[in-house]
Amino acid sequence: MASRQPGARGTQGQGLLPDRYPTADFFVCDIFDAIPKSDLGTMEHPVFSLSTRPDRRILEYAHNGVEISVVPSVKGLATIHDKDILIFCISQLMAALNAGREVSRTVRLKAHDLLVATNRDTSGDGYKRLRDAFERLAGTRITTNLTTGPKDDPVEVTRGFGLIESWEIIRHTRRGRMASVSVTLSEWLYRAVLGKSVLTLNRDYFRLRKPLERRIYELARKHCGRQSSWRVSVETLHKKSGSASPRRVFRAMLRQIIQADILPDYHLTEEPGDLIRVTQRDAVLDPGTAPVLSAEAFDKVRMLAPGWDVYALEAEWQRFWVGSGKPRLRSPDKAFIGWVTARQQSRQ
Repeated sequence: MASRQPGARGTQGQGLLPDRYPTADFFVCDIFDAIPKSDLGTMEHPVFSLSTRPDRRILEYAHNGVEISVVPSVKGLATIHDKDILIFCISQLMAALNAGREVSRTVRLKAHDLLVATNRDTSGDGYKRLRDAFERLAGTRITTNLTTGPKDDPVEVTRGFGLIESWEIIRHTRRGRMASVSVTLSEWLYRAVLGKSVLTLNRDYFRLRKPLERRIYELARKHCGRQSSWRVSVETLHKKSGSASPRRVFRAMLRQIIQADILPDYHLTEEPGDLIRVTQRDAVLDPGTAPVLSAEAFDKVRMLAPGWDVYALEAEWQRFWVGSGKPRLRSPDKAFIGWVTARQQSRQ
């Protein structure tokens, strides 16, 4: 899967992080079969700190009937970068569910795989930062009335819980680094997985340097999705981002993001009335120009690529189609199925 370059432009220090593990290597590693996914709840509402320093504030958030209180441990609040661990776990669970395998709240993983999949450094310091992240995730306590799980069986959570219930190192390497780790997700997050209340993320999400860039991408992915555009006031965006900066400073940071223009999949512009407009980068997503696929084509692709998110494959194929000059297709279904078939054969 070719890694999309949203743009290396922008002033120095504002570009994407380097791709530490080129996409060509993904095909020899099963962990990359798990498309990055995040739960809708934490994409919609601010749960993670955007600070790069220990943040020991108590966060209070209320919007459209949803109330969230986030209380830190002595280690500080869980950060948006700590969320990489949850994204990895959710992605592994969703891949297992899609493949028809049994799952549980406890996920056993290899620390190295997590670091590689989330584009993190695998040095000794990388493992130390990973351990610190586990501790912040387990120590941060949430109280909320936000429901998760299937829409026909919602559960209102009004008790406190950690983002992860527990974690433990199962095995160390000879050099003393964690090798195998067991993570038990909160019941709240696990219900989101079982209810498939998740969205696919672009892999370049892990290459975004700044916490606010990641948070704005999450909100764009949640609210714009596959629509052509989404408009939001700076006031609402400020509130939903969870930024602790004053609004004038937040607005200035937004303008830096707009100038750098490196968010995967989405392009931001400022509009009169203190509004921000989010648009899809690829014109192919305009319903009037995109090739239309049948339900039968998606069923066929599910058989060809079990465990994969067929809509993520569709989006990738559409980008390939745009990059090829948008050739006229006699049969979009056959073209899509043929592309997936060739893609699967290249991985064998």
